[in-house]
Amino acid sequence: MNHSPTLDHVWDQVRAEFTLPTLDQVRERLLTIHEDPDPVLQQLIRIFIDDGTYCPGYQFLPGLSLHPTVTALFRRAMELKVPHNYFTAWMINPRKALHGRRPVDLLDTAPPAVLLTALEQTFPTRT
Repeated sequence: MNHSPTLDHVWDQVRAEFTLPTLDQVRERLLTIHEDPDPVLQQLIRIFIDDGTYCPGYQFLPGLSLHPTVTALFRRAMELKVPHNYFTAWMINPRKALHGRRPVDLLDTAPPAVLLTALEQTFPTRT
């Protein structure tokens, strides 16, 4: 997958601010706390960079459980057919619908419905 310097900047930002472990690293960590990590792995946001698959750290709570608001947003993004990489870029960039705030900064303070509305405004359903 080719990517532009702009996307490189986005992934560097995610890596610096939230961590960006590989899918294999996450799988190994999940195996230490889950006998079968597949149900969790199926819910993960993934970023595809070159030949690698990475998991942005903003989706994890302490103990490696998944943040419920992120999971709900991502589930809706998949229904809207938003690619994983675009979803992550959406999460970490300021949104007009959120008064210039980033969705990732509002995960623990804004009602999930507000974030879902902002997502749907950015990626409207196509008919």
